[in-house]
Amino acid sequence: MELLEYVTELLRGSLGSPWLWVIVFLVSGLDALLPFMPSETTVITVAVLIGPDFPQLALLALVAALGAWVGDCLGYTVGAAAGPRALARLQRGPDGIRRYEWAKIQVRRNAVLLILAARYLPGGRVASGLANGSLGYPPGKFVPLDALGASIWAVYSVLIGLVGGAAFADEPEKGLLLSFALGLVLVAAIEIGRRVRVRILTRRRAAAETGDNGVCVEP
Repeated sequence: MELLEYVTELLRGSLGSPWLWVIVFLVSGLDALLPFMPSETTVITVAVLIGPDFPQLALLALVAALGAWVGDCLGYTVGAAAGPRALARLQRGPDGIRRYEWAKIQVRRNAVLLILAARYLPGGRVASGLANGSLGYPPGKFVPLDALGASIWAVYSVLIGLVGGAAFADEPEKGLLLSFALGLVLVAAIEIGRRVRVRILTRRRAAAETGDNGVCVEP
């Protein structure tokens, strides 16, 4: 709670200063390479402190989205640059080749989900950028998809902060706690949805393979 109050006071002191937007941009971007950077916490905190000032909130969403997009593209570039070495290590031996083929199939099948939704999971942005870059996902697809994902994330974070700030206008710390609780619920829902989707796809593939082998399972 003391740390939360410290961060709140630090950001409150930057309100009205151009440095606030620099902080939001840098933290949102660096989170794509340094997963310990509190990008979502920063955006939500600033939204709570701004309150129902919609022009300022719109600017916050724009700066956060732009920073996240630039950071993700940087992560993709790092992955693409490191790709040849990483892939050479990954493809060593029969097991390595199988791991490489599996990873490539996962990126090809789930790239859209990875780019749009992975950012809500711990370390997800780092994994998304590096994986898509190193495994050769087309930049012409990654860049616009990531711009969409970054925009959705920024608007989501601002709205979460707005809800918390509206509920506790005179007590920003409580507003932050409410915002974080709402965010955790949404992230948990996304993770549950992802696991359900993986199970459904796994069962469908297993059923398809059984059918291809000519094996008929009686009910």
